[in-house]
Amino acid sequence: MATHEDRVAAVCKEVRSFYDRGEKFRIYHGTTNSTRRARWKRSQVVDTSHLNHVLKVDPEKLLVVVEPNVPMDRLVEATLRYNLSPPVVPEFPGITVGGAVVGSAGESSSFRYGLVDRTVESVQIVLANGDTVTASAAENPDLFEGIGSSFGTLGVLTQVTLRLIPVKKYVAVSYHSATSFEAACQKLLDFAVDPEIDFVDGIVFKPDKSVIVTGKYTDAVEGRRIQTFSQAWDQWFYIHARQQFSTASSSKTDIVPLTDYLFRYDRGGFWVGRFAFKYFCVPFDRLSRFLVDRFMHTRIMYHALHESGLGEEYIVQDLALPSERAPEFLRYAYGELGIHPLWICPLQKRPRAVMNPRMSSGHAETSDTTSSETEKDQGYPEIINVGVWGEGSRNRDRFIEVNRKIEKTVQDLGGIKWLYAQTFYTEDEFWSIYDRKAYDALRSKYYASGLPTIYDKVKLDIAAERKARAEASLYERIKATLKSIWPIRGAYGVLRTLISTDYLLDRSKEKLQ
Repeated sequence: MATHEDRVAAVCKEVRSFYDRGEKFRIYHGTTNSTRRARWKRSQVVDTSHLNHVLKVDPEKLLVVVEPNVPMDRLVEATLRYNLSPPVVPEFPGITVGGAVVGSAGESSSFRYGLVDRTVESVQIVLANGDTVTASAAENPDLFEGIGSSFGTLGVLTQVTLRLIPVKKYVAVSYHSATSFEAACQKLLDFAVDPEIDFVDGIVFKPDKSVIVTGKYTDAVEGRRIQTFSQAWDQWFYIHARQQFSTASSSKTDIVPLTDYLFRYDRGGFWVGRFAFKYFCVPFDRLSRFLVDRFMHTRIMYHALHESGLGEEYIVQDLALPSERAPEFLRYAYGELGIHPLWICPLQKRPRAVMNPRMSSGHAETSDTTSSETEKDQGYPEIINVGVWGEGSRNRDRFIEVNRKIEKTVQDLGGIKWLYAQTFYTEDEFWSIYDRKAYDALRSKYYASGLPTIYDKVKLDIAAERKARAEASLYERIKATLKSIWPIRGAYGVLRTLISTDYLLDRSKEKLQ
């Protein structure tokens, strides 16, 4: 049986071969939790899908050593045997450790611990010249700091050592109502400075209807009914949370198994899964959700999204706003975009790193700084993440226009967008937000020229897309037209998930070198 060293040696050999030939390559992980469409030829990728093993859990040092393609559910399963867990566990079980580290992943504990990359002790990386290095706070610290939000453009991640914390079997989940955007954001921040709170996030349903959800680790079940969210007949979490809204000051508390809480948004993909019912004209009721539960988990949903191409018609963006400007953005998203629910989650601001954006306070030039200074004194998180996930226009030009308006609005408010989704910035706009000089210097130092830049990975090449449409052959135009007919596109995506092929690789015939 191959060891970790054997698997890494195979990756090094592939990478060095590309380097010696002077050819660029991309990294193939086997799965993705990004909404960006990707099709790569097999001869242009380094396959790391076999790097999917939990190597060691050290309960004394509170560390776990894993390969990058270990998904979150397997990671948590391994650490919970010791009553330990990573401090930050992204909400979808199929998100991989490597993807979370390089891809700006955070969750409802990020108000205390930051994004996943801030919980990393060290990483092993194969550089784009085939050399293997370790990066930590003490060894290659510039590379270590640069890994966060680098999206695989600095090297091939082959091993991650994460810190762990002691946890309990259950989470006491409480639901707190808010009747305005401002009240929702303020409650979010107030709970984030409460030392007894372990988790906090919120769902904005309407301007006067939000639910802030807090969690505390507990073993005190005390004969109470256990609330689960992982079974086919269970309510989707967001529906359950909506049912807890009350204009009264009281709050309700559920006792939830830890893994059910951590992956509470898996069924239905927060609430994006409801659009599948609308697309296929199926009633959105509990019985229907029960009958198609297999298809409503995020692993399947991402697969279907990529195969059908329907992701090109849905707005899927996560935006980070200065906490004092978040209500203003919520008003814009609800009113102008017409998208709801909206997800809100407080985040701890990162220390300076290469791919940190030039994120302003959002209001320093337009008002006094008293409010901001007061928040910092009280220890309030400086950032509120807003998840904007909803229907967009089927007209491609209009869809692009709306997404560019979102990016502009966020930037005007002093915020930034996370890059796991498609980016509509021009290259000049993109590098006005991020530090290209520092990023290029790091890539040069660590031989990363054989990998795509981060802009290459996340951009939508609008000009190339329009040119391809204009120059499409008659056959290609007919094929595109047929796939656009309801319900062919959606049915095709579902069919491909049943066949379960490598949906990120180009299936066109190609002679492998």
